[in-house]
Amino acid sequence: MGAKPVNTSRREFLKTSAMAGGGLIIGFTLPGATRLAQAAGKEAQINAYLRIAPNNAITVVCGLSEMGQGVHTAIPMLIAEELDADWSRVRVEQSGVDKAFVNPIFGIQATGGSTAVRGHWEPMRKAGAAARAMLIAAAAESWKAEVADCRTEKGMVIHKSGKKLSYGALAEKAAKLTPPKDVKLKDPAQFSLLGKSGTKRLDTAVKSTGKAKYGLDVYLPGMLTAVIAFPPVPGGKAVSVNDAKAKAVPGVRQVVQIPAGVAVLADGYWAAKLGRDALEIQWDHGANASLSSEGISKMLSAGAAAGGAVGRNEGDFKAAKPTKKIEAEYEAPYLSHSCMEPLNCTAWVKKDGVEIWAGTQSQGPAQGILSQVAGVQPGQVKVNTMYLGGGFGRRFAPDPVIGATVLSKITGKPVKLVYSREDDTRGYFYRPASVTRMTGGLDANGSATLFTANVASPSIMEASHFMKLPPDGVDEFGVEGIRDCPYDIPNLHIEYSRQEPGNLQVWFWRSVGHSQNSFFLESFIDELAHAAGKDPFEFRRSLLGKQPRYQGVLELAAEKAGWGKPLPAGVHRGIAVVFSFGSWCAEVAEVSIGSDGTPKVHRVVAAVDCGMTVNPDIVKRQVESAIVYGLTAALYGKITFKDGRVEQSNFHDYRMLRMNEMPKVEVHIVPSREAPGGMGEPGTPPIAPAVANAIFAATGKRIRKLPLLG
Repeated sequence: MGAKPVNTSRREFLKTSAMAGGGLIIGFTLPGATRLAQAAGKEAQINAYLRIAPNNAITVVCGLSEMGQGVHTAIPMLIAEELDADWSRVRVEQSGVDKAFVNPIFGIQATGGSTAVRGHWEPMRKAGAAARAMLIAAAAESWKAEVADCRTEKGMVIHKSGKKLSYGALAEKAAKLTPPKDVKLKDPAQFSLLGKSGTKRLDTAVKSTGKAKYGLDVYLPGMLTAVIAFPPVPGGKAVSVNDAKAKAVPGVRQVVQIPAGVAVLADGYWAAKLGRDALEIQWDHGANASLSSEGISKMLSAGAAAGGAVGRNEGDFKAAKPTKKIEAEYEAPYLSHSCMEPLNCTAWVKKDGVEIWAGTQSQGPAQGILSQVAGVQPGQVKVNTMYLGGGFGRRFAPDPVIGATVLSKITGKPVKLVYSREDDTRGYFYRPASVTRMTGGLDANGSATLFTANVASPSIMEASHFMKLPPDGVDEFGVEGIRDCPYDIPNLHIEYSRQEPGNLQVWFWRSVGHSQNSFFLESFIDELAHAAGKDPFEFRRSLLGKQPRYQGVLELAAEKAGWGKPLPAGVHRGIAVVFSFGSWCAEVAEVSIGSDGTPKVHRVVAAVDCGMTVNPDIVKRQVESAIVYGLTAALYGKITFKDGRVEQSNFHDYRMLRMNEMPKVEVHIVPSREAPGGMGEPGTPPIAPAVANAIFAATGKRIRKLPLLG
């Protein structure tokens, strides 16, 4: 995304989705939301994001969803730094839905797109600085002293005379003061918390002791548990339902046909699951009855061959006359998100409104959508955000919250809707399949003079139902990671061809279009380097002279990996570098090939430039997490179709990376004073091409289709 904090059309999409769902589009203001000042107990609410108790406990209220990425630590750290708080006294609390917690980048209350820190870097620091100013003012008033004679340190206001008052003692008085309009933020050189290693996460204790509450942990009096029989073929419908055997299962209370399928409601999950298994349903499979992966591949390949809408054009690719030309077609499959916690939502539709409990990434849109589903005002929908057992974009989709709310409305009882692993794997919310045809050209000196790419894939923009393709016909998610090719190549041309095999529901997947397009681009750049007879690292570096931050992470990763130095016998290196979500990431993979031809990834060295960091330990963990996720997909991930049905169902045939397959991972962070970038996703795109390029170095075989193990 270049130096921009967020893709404009992505922001517009999210704003549009809020309008479609009846949500509020309100700018992020500080300190704001004074109506939230009704604090529980004796805590004083300084602003919407901060409460201080008489015993000096500080509660930071966070509107973002915690799905393992560390946002429930990062947001409190931003506030605590400018507040000069004692970190040992800080705790975090999940907020409800309110305009005060709108994501500044998205324009709605939602979590995704690696926006948490980069969107809240300044607003949350301002909230902490404003609170600090109010506490100082309260102390100065108590002492009849000048504000200029007071300072703060670790939860105390200190007068130049040596007098001290704790934040807890001052909070009630401070909360009654008018917040300052402007506050001065610390120079990064003054930071005592931000950017420092060793700060403990605030959610570690509850997660390690089992006290953390996820969506599946919700139980309400009189609650029914629901399981849905979904159409086995996407787009199919139930023609007839014989539910006699299902109703005979002990604990089954009701069978309901809804737009999504046929729901069985019971006293618990197992009864509901057995009841669903006993249903006798005649399905109309519709137009997708013969859908196959072979047919999908042919359709995408034909689309890439035909070309499409122009997404980028520099120089004159038609007039270019390279000395050597290379052509290749690359392909990536549909992918499941496979969150460790199966999808779920508990909903309770009452006479006076709706209340849901869900691990959701999109509280704001959910409130608006469910108000329409239940026929109430948005303010009558209460969303309780639980911990998320993985999100990866899947929990941005509204289908579980809609399904649970519909069933509660029908039954008049609280309903917990649970997707089994099979339901989720076959749930049709997938990373799009894609085929890209590329052409590259080299001059007599081996310098790159030509690069073209024709991308063919389904459109996430259209599938989201919240936005449309722009007038140029280019889906930004379909081409991101390839349209923004950073290499200095004089003749460059990118096209996009929208192809919709089966009109399957495609969705945002961790790193979205970068996940497949970076594999295409970085593998093909390696092909060009090989054709030019040049070292892949040096070839890339020679084309990045105008991209210092790209060049910086590339050089750091190569240095730390010992690029060019001898490796153990049979071990080979591959390299890739990608910019996504505001951050630059380069990765070097060390790979060997077993006697049976299976690759083994021994070590991955990553270098990341994400601007200023909040918590370096969390940054490293996010890169490690992204590498695990991306390597799993690179080696094994694929959703395939035969006779209209998804062939995968659970982890036995949709493989996860196992512990003995996990490489050693080293993460190096480029020191920076630049604005923060995102970190939840940038570690994912480089791993597939880095491993594929290492496999080529080991075998001379170029793999152009994911997964790498077929």
